[in-house]
Amino acid sequence: MKTNALSRTVKRTAVLTATAGLLTAGLLTGPASADAPAGGRADTLAACAYYSGNALTVYGQRGDRVSQAQCLLANRRYLPWGDVTGYFGPKTRAAVKKFQSRHHLTADGKVGKKTWYALYHA
Repeated sequence: MKTNALSRTVKRTAVLTATAGLLTAGLLTGPASADAPAGGRADTLAACAYYSGNALTVYGQRGDRVSQAQCLLANRRYLPWGDVTGYFGPKTRAAVKKFQSRHHLTADGKVGKKTWYALYHA
């Protein structure tokens, strides 16, 4: 009897661990649902974990802040996933301006405190 209970516990733990691993892998590596409306939120969003601050991020910059902004924009279909490069170029600036315009922000193409807030909470 003890062997059967232990076996069931081990199997259950293995199934839960595998399921959690699949969910985590899908969230961390998978792009948002392709059938989301333009500019809308998808049912499943990719986890954007490059940067967690709100420092001014502008055209010409490179790095984690830029990747974070691009990931958040890609989740909302303002930027294609292939353009999440960590470089704030013309495509990112255009996506930021479009996002800002649709969220009643000053469409200056700069990711400042208000734009960061909207990207996280829109």
